[in-house]
Amino acid sequence: MVGYAAKALGYMAAAREGPVQVRQVARVTGVPAPYLSKIVHQLSRKGLVSTRRGIGGGVALAVDPSELSLYELCEALDDPILKSQCLLGLGACSDDVACPAHEFSRQIRAKQLAFLRNTTLLQVGRYDALRRTSLAGRPSAKGRSEPAPPASRPRKKGRRG
Repeated sequence: MVGYAAKALGYMAAAREGPVQVRQVARVTGVPAPYLSKIVHQLSRKGLVSTRRGIGGGVALAVDPSELSLYELCEALDDPILKSQCLLGLGACSDDVACPAHEFSRQIRAKQLAFLRNTTLLQVGRYDALRRTSLAGRPSAKGRSEPAPPASRPRKKGRRG
């Protein structure tokens, strides 16, 4: 869930637009729209995004993306990576009762948490924007350039957006 949230919020951070439609963010980032809607709802309750209905509405960042770390995003979404776990799945292990992988796991975990604390949403957004730009003109397997994604898709009748 955090990966999808980081992609979506990173897109909004790099785009620096006002409110954007969830389906637009989903289309550009490849995140399934129904799942993204649920993520947006959770992030709205945590105060990380604001939502507005109606014409000109959508979802917008409610925080400075250069100040929001991936660690804080993990906290907001209660991601399991923040919970200490035994690498071997042997239950609770600690410095007092250490499994054979405890020291190795502790070092790796410290690096993971440091990365999450030191990587911002803006960094993720800039990387993803650069990646999408470089992929947009890359030749496909058939030797043709892949077109950039369309600006919008026509709505299907009977479905609300």
